[in-house]
Amino acid sequence: MSKTTRDSTSAARVAAAIGALTMRATRAGLYSRLTSGVAGVDATTYPVLSGLDRVGPVTATRLAEAIGMDRTVTTRYATRLQEAGLIARRPDPSDARATQLVLTADGERTVAALRAGMESFLAEELATWPPGEAAAFADRLERLTEALAHPDAGRTA
Repeated sequence: MSKTTRDSTSAARVAAAIGALTMRATRAGLYSRLTSGVAGVDATTYPVLSGLDRVGPVTATRLAEAIGMDRTVTTRYATRLQEAGLIARRPDPSDARATQLVLTADGERTVAALRAGMESFLAEELATWPPGEAAAFADRLERLTEALAHPDAGRTA
């Protein structure tokens, strides 16, 4: 098999895997696993809580853009998380008409527990891989993620 064919096949395999990973059913399954037994958060509200941790404090509109969810749905799930005591709303310092979503102390602890659960799940899976393979995968996944987030970085014309 030529290098071009092998690279094309690898690219097709990675594209298919990314497609499967980003499918709603795959994400929902992962979120359900992570949130099982966690008070106040479920598979539907997890992206809002996790996204807020990554980009907040932020308005619901900006959060919706960041997590790829409709603003009205984001707002509805934020309200559920607020009722659970995991997030709060506060005035936006840059726009008196707007409010920002922020994690509460309970929200921060919940996110930390969810992240630990994700890491534990992945550690269990990666422990079955041959030595060095998980570290190499992590290096390459970080590089791919960076390229996807910043498509023009490091590229020359």
